[in-house]
Amino acid sequence: MMNVLKLLKPTKSLINGVSKYIRASPFSFLHSMSDTSIEVCSKEQEVVIALGSNVGDRLDNFNQALQLMKTLGINVIRHGCLYETAPAYVTDQPKFLNSAVRGFTKLGPHELLGVLKKIEKDMGRTNGIRYGPRPIDLDILFYGVFRVSSDNLTIPHERIWERPFVMAPLIDVLGSDVENDTVASWHSLSRFTGGLFEAWDKLGGDSLIGKDGMRRVLPIGNKLWDVSRKTSVMGILNLTPDSFSDGGKFLSKENAVSQVQKMIYEGADIIDLGAQSTRPMAMRISPEEELERLIPILEAVKDIVEEDGKFISVDTFYSKVASEAVKKGAHIVNDVSGGRLDPHMFDVVAGLKVPYISMHMRGDPTTMQNTDNLNYDDVCKQVASELSSSVMGAESSGIPAWRIIADPGIGFSKNAKQNLDILKGLKEIRREMGKTSLALANGPLLIGPSRKKFLAEVCNRPVATERDPATVASIAAGILGGANIVRVHNVRDCRDAVMLCDAMLEKTG
Repeated sequence: MMNVLKLLKPTKSLINGVSKYIRASPFSFLHSMSDTSIEVCSKEQEVVIALGSNVGDRLDNFNQALQLMKTLGINVIRHGCLYETAPAYVTDQPKFLNSAVRGFTKLGPHELLGVLKKIEKDMGRTNGIRYGPRPIDLDILFYGVFRVSSDNLTIPHERIWERPFVMAPLIDVLGSDVENDTVASWHSLSRFTGGLFEAWDKLGGDSLIGKDGMRRVLPIGNKLWDVSRKTSVMGILNLTPDSFSDGGKFLSKENAVSQVQKMIYEGADIIDLGAQSTRPMAMRISPEEELERLIPILEAVKDIVEEDGKFISVDTFYSKVASEAVKKGAHIVNDVSGGRLDPHMFDVVAGLKVPYISMHMRGDPTTMQNTDNLNYDDVCKQVASELSSSVMGAESSGIPAWRIIADPGIGFSKNAKQNLDILKGLKEIRREMGKTSLALANGPLLIGPSRKKFLAEVCNRPVATERDPATVASIAAGILGGANIVRVHNVRDCRDAVMLCDAMLEKTG
């Protein structure tokens, strides 16, 4: 049977009598009606590939597959969210992890299929039961603007439209704006007039997420963290002499350990250790000095935190500090600069394979409140756009979207009104981020208004520790607006606000 690539919108170019199927610019074909066509790729094509695994270390299987794709000629630029899903068709088997990636390749469609089959084989997949257990499953969902039909390859993948575990991550790798011809073509390949978005809605759409059969998760430590089930509390531990709220209070191991124990008892899910002050006008210290402050405390509190099933994040914009902290037991890298203050940050975090919090900030702590950095036409839209740009850089460096947490940076390069606009505009920020990446829009959102100066201006509370009631109000507004994680100093009072808001939102905990 002749292999055929169909264009969605055939052109007038004619090649060897198969003009209604082939456009000359992407491919040429040595062809006869009785022989199989031979593909010669002459142009990069944009592709979407689905990933699934339910045997062994599922997440490590994904990591291995992505590394092999890169080595074998597939340049991944975007990732979907990560989903744990109940098995389909053959139900007596372990749960799957599913996602999808979007990238470019010069491989022809059948060459690409061969590469993916080789990866599956090299990673231990055998010809077992169809739809049965497998360490890795890789399917081509889309290939350029083409339909492909042959004995062993059909594109678009014929079962896309019936599989929520395929559709959800496929939607993630798109943007809500159809920004180029390739994506428009993918939409038009759908069986539905409204494109892929209508196809997803027909299956149930976002209402399926969080049900027993399908969870959107973020891998952290050795757990899969479903951030939609409850709002998480991040307790702040400043290991600095000059932080605006509690500088100098927790420099000793004894005081630091006591405070960590207190925050865990009061309900903290994450302990955020910061050894470099990022208050306005704070002078930068070296990574070596930061590590001298950080590592002894991290080593002292690590076991306490892990015994309670909690996590440690390290608040740093240095890749060296991030690397050393993760080696010593930190689970998350929290970067206030979104990768802009250290050119190695993205590559290092990609190698560490831990969650990465990307925060929006213009300039650095010494310049972030300058007039130029406070100039916004529409703060929510511009923060979303700039944050999306940062995250795209992280993804291109190998940090998948399923490891990224976004933070709009309340208090950083914003004035009081702009901070208030962000607090009440979190849904708009998600929508704007979704224009570029629905994975980013669907991922976890963190806010950190705790004791910030704008609360002093609104409530006339010049002393930072007197701003806790305003902090409680601000995080309540944020949670009701869609925040998944709140970063706070006063865990006890903020935890109560979290529980109330989660009850109002009917989160299951």
